[in-house]
Amino acid sequence: MGATTGYAALQAGATLEPFSFDRRPVGLNDVLIKIDYCGVCHSDIHQARDEWGGSIFPMVPGHEIVGTVRKVGADVKKVCEGETVGVGCFVDSCRACLSCTRGLEQYCEAGMILTYNGLDKKGQPTYGGYSSQIVVNEQYVLKIPQSLAPEGVAPLLCAGITTYSPLRQWGVGKGHRLGVVGLGGLGHMAVKFGKAFGAEVTVFSRTDFKRREAERLGATDFAATSQEGTFTRLARQFDFIIDTVSGAHDYNAYLELLKTDGTYIVVGAPSEPISIGAFPLILRRRRMVGSLIGGIRETQEMLNFCGEHGMTSDVEVISIKQINEAYERVLLGDVRFRFVIDMESLTKTIR
Repeated sequence: MGATTGYAALQAGATLEPFSFDRRPVGLNDVLIKIDYCGVCHSDIHQARDEWGGSIFPMVPGHEIVGTVRKVGADVKKVCEGETVGVGCFVDSCRACLSCTRGLEQYCEAGMILTYNGLDKKGQPTYGGYSSQIVVNEQYVLKIPQSLAPEGVAPLLCAGITTYSPLRQWGVGKGHRLGVVGLGGLGHMAVKFGKAFGAEVTVFSRTDFKRREAERLGATDFAATSQEGTFTRLARQFDFIIDTVSGAHDYNAYLELLKTDGTYIVVGAPSEPISIGAFPLILRRRRMVGSLIGGIRETQEMLNFCGEHGMTSDVEVISIKQINEAYERVLLGDVRFRFVIDMESLTKTIR
């Protein structure tokens, strides 16, 4: 067993604190990764506070992991010691169902095994990336382009693939008008990918506060939703809207911004159900769809695309000692655009 240090929430809503636990031994097909950086996702906060229900404690969050291979099992062929690699939102799946065989492990019929707050195939809880090391089967390890800064890559493993996958799935590209609701960790990546795919991108945010950031990221327009007349002015203007917001808001108002046959893509996850009216959908033959991260094959495709285009997330690197403060700042929207923990700070903190 591998002695591991990390930070954990010991119960729902508790502040995160130092925590020690064991990783499994490295098996024939396993990879031991020293964690260098781990992104802080809003879902980490939801789950550490049990806002979605079903949380398992103690909980070591973190599913945007970039690190260095320290050891490989005898049968590992995908990576070598010393390589920089990544681990995203899940670390296993059944590998046999239709979804898994199609490279859509995130939709595994038996349920993907989450990087943290899950149970592995032996019924043991999984612990995530706010820790010194992790052991993962090689099938679920991702290769990181050497040209990219590892701290900026970490959020790509959730925020990046969460936006890349649906934009690719529904064919967003040249000639399309794309609306992006929310300019946070997911939203800023949606702007980057939308622009890279050739779409004309408009950012929707409550006030003008993020206008300059949206323009810097490549948006061609910005709409402050609190301003009177915004929704009337932009009615029936968009081919696609991707909604990245995890707080309660009015989906129906945004649906009216779509053209006939427009597509509303939901990737944000509010903790409470939201009411949808029938008429915004049926009167213009609009469709509303959802999407959940991406499979291993598509995530690797996304990383390769980012490597070719020099694209990473905009991040603020923090020490593990700042994690509780970071959670509060995420809730206030006070981050541009993703916190990433320098896990070297964990060694210094625990010492």
